[in-house]
Formats: sequence, C-alpha cells, structure tokens
Amino acid sequence: MDILRYIGEAFVIALSPAGLLALVLSVFVGLIFGMLPGLTSTMAVALLTGLTYNFSGPLAVLSLLAIYIGAISGGNQSAILLNIPGTPASAATAMEGYPLALKGKAGLAIFVATGSSFFGTMISIVCVALFTPLLTKFALKFMSHEMFLLALFGIVICGNLTSGGDPLKGWISGFIGLLMSQVGMDTVYSYRRFTYGNINLAGGISLLPVMIGLFGFPEVVKAFSGAKKTAMQQATKYSIKEGLGILRRNWFNILRSGILGMLMGAIPGVGEDTGGWLSYWSEKKVSKTPELWNHGCIDGVVSAETGNNAAIGGAIIPVLSLAIPGSTSAAVLLAAFWMHGYRPGPLLMQDTPHFLYYVIVFMVLASCLMWFLGIVIAKFSVKVLSVDIKILMPIVFICCVIGAFVVSNRLFDIKLMFVFGILGIIMSFLKMPGAPFLLGIILGNMADENLRRALLLTEADISIFFTRPISIFFIVLITYLILTQTPAYMRMQEKREAKKAAARAAKAEMRKKD
Repeated sequence: MDILRYIGEAFVIALSPAGLLALVLSVFVGLIFGMLPGLTSTMAVALLTGLTYNFSGPLAVLSLLAIYIGAISGGNQSAILLNIPGTPASAATAMEGYPLALKGKAGLAIFVATGSSFFGTMISIVCVALFTPLLTKFALKFMSHEMFLLALFGIVICGNLTSGGDPLKGWISGFIGLLMSQVGMDTVYSYRRFTYGNINLAGGISLLPVMIGLFGFPEVVKAFSGAKKTAMQQATKYSIKEGLGILRRNWFNILRSGILGMLMGAIPGVGEDTGGWLSYWSEKKVSKTPELWNHGCIDGVVSAETGNNAAIGGAIIPVLSLAIPGSTSAAVLLAAFWMHGYRPGPLLMQDTPHFLYYVIVFMVLASCLMWFLGIVIAKFSVKVLSVDIKILMPIVFICCVIGAFVVSNRLFDIKLMFVFGILGIIMSFLKMPGAPFLLGIILGNMADENLRRALLLTEADISIFFTRPISIFFIVLITYLILTQTPAYMRMQEKREAKKAAARAAKAEMRKKD
C-alpha cells in the first residue's frame, strides 16, 4: 500500500500545472541541448541544477531527470541529419543514421531512433525498479584491472565495427585516441604529461572540441571541396505504421541492447557512449544482412539508440544504491539530489523510501514525452536536408565554433577543434574511422588510471589479470575479436562458406532430380 501511495504522489506532482510545465520545458530543452554539438547532457543537467535551486525537491528531481533523458535522446537528430553526433553517446547512431538520411529516409530514421530511445529508457527503468541491489553488487565486482580490460575491449570492438573491412585502421585510430587522452594531468601522481609547458593542456584535451572537429569539420570541408558528391535527398514521408513495424521486428534487438546498455551504465565510469557501441556491436555480430551495415542499416540505429538510452537507468542504479555515479551526467545529478535534501546510498530506502518511486514515475513520464516531442521537432529538423549545402555548411561551421567555445569559454578550444578537424580530414582521406579515435579519448583516462592502480596494488604482479573470471572473460573476448580478423581465420571462413554453398547447391540439385 505504501508503494501505491508513493506512486500516486509522484503522478500528482508530475501532472500538476507546475509539474507539467517543468516536464515539457525540461524535455524540450534537453532535446535541443542534445541536438546541438557541444551542448552535452552533463552541461544541460549542470545548468538546470542552478535554476532549480528554489524549486521544491520533487519538482527539481522531475526537471533534472527530464532534461537528462531529453539530452541523451536528442543527439540522434544531428547524428542522422548531419553526421555530427550531438552528444558522444550518439556517435554509434551516425554510423547507420547518416547513410539513411542520404537515401531520403531521415524522417523514418529519427522516428525509429526516438522510439528506440523510449524503449531503451523503459527497459532500464524496469531494471532500476527490480534489480537495483543485484546489479549494483555486480558492478562493484569490477576491479581496476577489469576496468582496464573493459576499456580495451571497447576500443577493439569499435575498431572492428567502423573500419569498413580493414579493422587494423580502426584499431590504429582507437589507440591513437587512447594515446591522445594521456595529455594533461596524471590522475595518480598529478604530474603533467605531454603538455610542453602549455597551461591550457594541463587539464587534458577536452572531449567536445575533439568530437566537433573530427565529425563536423570534415563535413564542412567536403561540402566545398567537391569531395562530397552524394547529394542529400529531401526526407521522404514515412508512415508511423512503417516505423512501428521496424520497432516490432527488432523487439529482441531492443531487449538485448537495452540490457547491455543498462549493464554498461551500471558500471561506474563507463557511461552511455560505451552502452551504445556495445549494443551496436552485438546486433551487427548476429545480423543476417551484414552487407547492409555501414550503408544505412536501420537495425543499427535501433541497437545504438536503445543501448545509449538504457544506460541512463543503469547509471542511476549505483547513484541510488551507493551514491556512486555511473557517468558524468549522473555525477551532476547526484550533486543535485544532495542539494535538494535527498541522500542516495544504502540508507535511501530507510530514510526516504518514496524517492525511488518518484524517480521511476518521473522517468516514465519524461520518456513518453521525449518520444512525442522528438517526433514533433523532427518534422522541422529534417528540413535542413532541403537547404542548399553551400548555405547549410557555413551555418554548421558557425555552430561547431560556438559549440567548441561554450564548453569552457576558451579560445584555445576553438584552436583545438581546428587541429582535430585537420586530423579528421587526414583520417578521412586515409579511410580511417573517427569513431574509434573518439572512443579512445573517452576511455583513455579510465584505461590509464585503472591499469596503473592495478599494478600499484599488486606490486606489478600481472597474474591477477589471469586469475579472476571477469578478467579472463574479457581477455578471451578481445583475443577472439582480434583473431577473427587475421587472414588465416578469414580464409577458413571463406572455405566454410564455400562448403555450405556447395552443400546447398547439391541439395537443390537432388530436389530437382526427385
């Protein structure tokens, strides 16, 4: 009866005039923040935290959760329309979403992406309600050396997925990003590395200027250099029935991606972007149409968007149970909870038992509204495809410069964007994917810090990497991924496929004779 009362109270708060206004505005602003490169979910939650200082506790929590969900989902629109992820979590979506936009299917892709975001969030909400204690205990089983292997695994699978048939280029790109992430203050001894006396590099290389430079700058240059011959088509109309049919056909993809994304979110420090990439990888590995991938496969959009949004609930699980944030956005959210008088942690259900059910109801309502508003906004955002590319790209360029600047209000970040923009052009010319580079930047500090911590704790004894089940699992998986790309393995696969084809042909011949 207490649970039903708490749920009823949450609905009363959310559906009051003030609650509805806060819900609609927060989701809308979150979608806009997600769409614009440089304005991340972390920034959205941080800015709203200050604005909600005088709000009542429940109303503030409603607003913060709504803007978080909106921002993670909103990134898919710029990823699909312009091949520029609005947030790092949407980088995997751009792999299949942008080719679909070039084919005139931007509207359908955004509808399916937004629907997948909704279902991914809902799956994670169910897990928040049912499995918070269990999943938190599982996440805490990851020790430092296993966190390092997880980061390495993320770079390897990203290199496999985005390489266009040459995984070595993907791995090189990922490990260069990993090396670039080492610039700045050492997290163990606070020693400056690779800064060469430049004070601006002491804090490390900011993620947003890198992301905008790698993905935005090459698109602008290609538009004016004549290298971009493919014309953007006006988004053709689509039927809602068609979009729902795609989602229904992908029900198992959604379920698997939702669980994987939620698990990645529950591991502190991993976040939504890894959840999106891992879900994308898992669907690509089992796909029956591998030839469609990297050329506009709608199933890839479904898996990526389900995974990155499912990580939202996953990141909130350790926040509620142990007061440990699962991502940077969740860290800001935790600070906001404290500011409004809530104390997440082991005593949460004893001190404020209603808080968990408030969070669940608010997330459900925000997810429903996010799907509706995302589709409404898409009706206007897809119009960018009808704009002359020589008019559109200067506007995109200005947005890229502004997006790089607003992160820290430093002109240095604009210079950084140009440097990585030139690097992005060179990588594009060499047909090296930019996504593994970005993921290397994201996971670099986690890999470095956890590897060094593991070696310090064991006095450089590496046997710990081979004695625990989780670390052995990751080592086997990474080794398998690498071996599957060797020439010997690929020749074996070709022979197996040839034998299968011959057997099918023989059976067909036998049936004809019969």
